[in-house]
Amino acid sequence: MKTYCVYILASESGTLYVGVTNDLGRRIHEHREGLVEGFTRKYGVGKLVYFESSNDVRSAIAREKQIKGWVRRKKVALIESTNPGWRDLSLDWEEE
Repeated sequence: MKTYCVYILASESGTLYVGVTNDLGRRIHEHREGLVEGFTRKYGVGKLVYFESSNDVRSAIAREKQIKGWVRRKKVALIESTNPGWRDLSLDWEEE
């Protein structure tokens, strides 16, 4: 069974990006290395500050759209509900 992750990345200046993927480790690497053309490369967004998982792709996509529609204050509250220090959560992963 596949797992889909909705995630929020932050830049050093506080810019937020919300995305969805079926391989969070790969996707974070792509964002950090600038392999993804567009917003995250332009604004240097690559610090993983929030993520949640689902086994249903439709639910994950719907959740991504829901969070993207929120005002910044609500996104910040979601991040701080599980990560009050805005720590880079990917630092907990072992190097492959």
